This record gives sequence, C-alpha cells and structure tokens, in this order.
Amino acid sequence: MSPIDAFGRPQTVLLLGATSDIGRAIVARMVDAKGGTAILAGRDPKRHQGKPLGTETHHLYFDAADFSSHEKFFSETFTEYPRIDTVILAFGVLHNQDEVDDYPELAVEMANVNHVGAGSALLQAANRLRHRGGGQIVVLSSVAGLRPRQSNYVYGASKAGIDFLARGLSRSVAAADVHILLVRPGFVHSKMTAGMVPRPFSVTPETVAKAVVDALARRDRVVWVPSALRWVMGAVRLLPQSIVDRLDG
Repeated sequence: MSPIDAFGRPQTVLLLGATSDIGRAIVARMVDAKGGTAILAGRDPKRHQGKPLGTETHHLYFDAADFSSHEKFFSETFTEYPRIDTVILAFGVLHNQDEVDDYPELAVEMANVNHVGAGSALLQAANRLRHRGGGQIVVLSSVAGLRPRQSNYVYGASKAGIDFLARGLSRSVAAADVHILLVRPGFVHSKMTAGMVPRPFSVTPETVAKAVVDALARRDRVVWVPSALRWVMGAVRLLPQSIVDRLDG
C-alpha cells in the first residue's frame, strides 16, 4: 500500500528542482498546515532557503545533468528519509531559441537536463517507490512538447521526450500503486520565463500548484493548466504545420 495517509496527504515530499517557482508552489500547497516534511534538492542548496514553506524542511544537493550520481542520490535519500511518498520533478533549462541557433551546445544542455536527466530521475524515483510500496510522482512537462514551433522547438523536443516517457511508465508502475501525474502547463509567470512575452492562457505557479493537487486527488494521469489548453492544443494538432508557423510569428 502507498505510504500516503488515508486522507491522501503526503508524509514526505521530495522536490527535485528546489529553486523552481512551480515546484515550490506545489510543495507549499501539499504541506501547508498539514504537517509533513519537505526535502528540497538542487545544485545550490543555499539558494533553496528562500521563503519558508511552513513545515519541516531539508536541503540536499542534486545535479540533474550528472546522471552517474543519480543512483547514489536516490539510494541514500530514500534510506535517510524512509517516509518519502511524493516526488516532484520540477527542474529544467530554457534557452532562447535564437541563442540556441548560434550555440548548439545550449541545445545539448536542454536535452541533457530536460529529457535525459529528467528521465533518469523519473525512472529512479519510480523504482524506489515501487519497492517502497507505492507513492506518487509529479512530472512537469509543457504544451511546448506537443507541436513543433519555430520559437522554441529545441525546448519543445526536450519536453516531448519526458512527456512520452512519463506516459509509458505510468502504465507500467500502476500495478505497484505508483501514480504518475503528467503536468502540461502553458506559459507560466516565473523566474524561468522572466523577460519573455507572455502567451495566451498564461498562469501563475500557484495556479499550477492548485491544479496539480486537485488532479492528484482525482488520480488523473494528465492535467492541463489551464484546462482550456486541452482543447486548444487538440485543435492545434490538426492544423497544417504551415499555419502553425504563421501563428507563431
């Protein structure tokens, strides 16, 4: 059985991507006034210690791009914190497409972090929770990964990879009481998108957090934020690529 309590509340939440505005908002909503423990993991533990989350909080070092360290990190973390029942994958890299066109190494960085690193962490987390007896994993994807657009196709490609993996893995671990929620937000006002021109249907990290917690309670496999994007993107997928390119101009 999953270690999540009878009311669906997580006991210990592990956030990978500790400086993520969206990730922190999700953790805050999960543990606010409910007790529990938050573990914030990222490359710079000193930067994690921003606004208090209102609960017991621990800070760990985790490098998404250092794949060789992932097995050790998860082994040690799940041993030290045996009540982990929720893992949130919220780390990511977003470079301007114009910069990526001039410096291909930036594309490699996005692929390594957003796809390969996220995939490695997802598989490690799912394996630990499966052997633990269950739990839940939140994977931050993006609508950018659903249809190539000239303004961010490299970022979109990196998100498409983790999106595909999460959907496939979700079915294979369901029998072990491990629930994977794939989150597909549109434009989110955050540190990552600072300076960018907001897109239609823009939301805040807090809006994403509420949608995630509600979706987990319903045991949804995919949540769109805002929900209208499900229908918008369904229509966009049917459009010829030439029209999509003009809309992106």
